[in-house]
Amino acid sequence: MKPSHIEAQARIQTPLGALTVAASSKGVAGVWFDAQSHHPGPLSAPLDATHPQIVGAVLALDDYFKGRRPVRLPVLDAEGTLFQQAVWRVLGEIAVGDTTTYGEIAHRIGRSAAVRAVGVAVGRNPISILVPCHRVIGRDGSLTGYAGGLPRKQALLAHEGWSGSSPRRLSSNAERSAPLPCRR
Repeated sequence: MKPSHIEAQARIQTPLGALTVAASSKGVAGVWFDAQSHHPGPLSAPLDATHPQIVGAVLALDDYFKGRRPVRLPVLDAEGTLFQQAVWRVLGEIAVGDTTTYGEIAHRIGRSAAVRAVGVAVGRNPISILVPCHRVIGRDGSLTGYAGGLPRKQALLAHEGWSGSSPRRLSSNAERSAPLPCRR
């Protein structure tokens, strides 16, 4: 699904490949690797690397890849259902270097039986890296799917110092991503 509220886009290069960054008037609306699952395809918004929301996203991604902590996140404005938004908010609570499971996310949003639906919502996250869906792993500690591809997921987790051990619970005092406003 193409986001309907995008007014600008830019292309940037990262250590893991090219990204398209999209913005609305309210915030960052998308960050996608080329050819990733659920990529919206060509966007009709003009290329504008000077758009304030895109500048904020590029700076945050630069900080992330250079290992600067904490990363100052721009305002996020992802389009999704109420359920997706709830899942994406929990993703934003996973600290750098931590991981969690689909079941833990389902529990956190009060929908313990909705583990598969959580998996679908995680996979549909339109803001790669900044909304850290790569930090969700299998309950047994295995790396599960990632829209950008498992090699990228492995690289992102390694960049954050993840050791490949079992998931760690969300902690209350760790670095967090920004909350995600709801846009349906």
